[in-house]
Amino acid sequence: MDDGRISRHGSGAKLWLAGGWLLLALLAALFAPLVAPQDPLAQDLMFERLPPFWMSGSEPGFWLGTDSLGRDLLSRLIFGARIAFVVAFAAALAACLVGSTLGLISGYFGGWADRIISRVVDVWMAFPPVLFAILLVAVLGTGLSSVIIAIAVIDWTRFCRVIRAETMGQARMDYVENARIAGYGRIGIMLREVLPNVVPSIVALLSLEMGIAVIVEAILSFVNLSISTDDPTWGGIIAEGRLSIHQAWWVLVFPLITLILTVLSFSQFGEGLKARFDPVLR
Repeated sequence: MDDGRISRHGSGAKLWLAGGWLLLALLAALFAPLVAPQDPLAQDLMFERLPPFWMSGSEPGFWLGTDSLGRDLLSRLIFGARIAFVVAFAAALAACLVGSTLGLISGYFGGWADRIISRVVDVWMAFPPVLFAILLVAVLGTGLSSVIIAIAVIDWTRFCRVIRAETMGQARMDYVENARIAGYGRIGIMLREVLPNVVPSIVALLSLEMGIAVIVEAILSFVNLSISTDDPTWGGIIAEGRLSIHQAWWVLVFPLITLILTVLSFSQFGEGLKARFDPVLR
């Protein structure tokens, strides 16, 4: 078996494993009221800090235990997935649309458009992203829309730089020159010839950005700058678990595992899609 076939098999396995976890998490988020075993906001101090089901002292129905207020941890993780996926999809799509569009224009047309867009990107990326996000949310106010806007405003530059480089490489290909000879206009060539060949990179970046958006939302909710309601968020659960790590380690460990698996799955899913559909890698 040659190296290329081994690489394709490896990327295929990553794609299925990552996609399986993301599908499971997404279905749990969509049908949270049906699959969550308890009300995620219900408090009962009689059940505070119950351990997971396999440990002594656990109670039926509380599979991953409870927190210091007696709230079911599994239900809170499931409902927290709703906020994580909303932020992931909305923020990543917004950043993708803005960044990819500017990257295409900059990389294909060059000249003054490239110089202006490149300078803006350089200035934008000089700010530390997490601190920039915290500053934006502090200015805009807490709330789901503020978190989405802050992530999109910060991370469009990632799409712009990568797609610009990809577009510049594609613009030098023979098929672009053939399209010019055939009489296609510059915008037509960019949209009909160049764009389809950079779509695999856009898809990989989009999936990666979804994972980054989940992390940023978790950081903002960890410092209490995400949503202003009592709805559970993964970062908020982690912040609560940090305070009771010695009495109830599961309140910190399980949301961390969920967060890490989701972020890694987004990354591997994007790489797997790129390897599957990129004509250069196939």
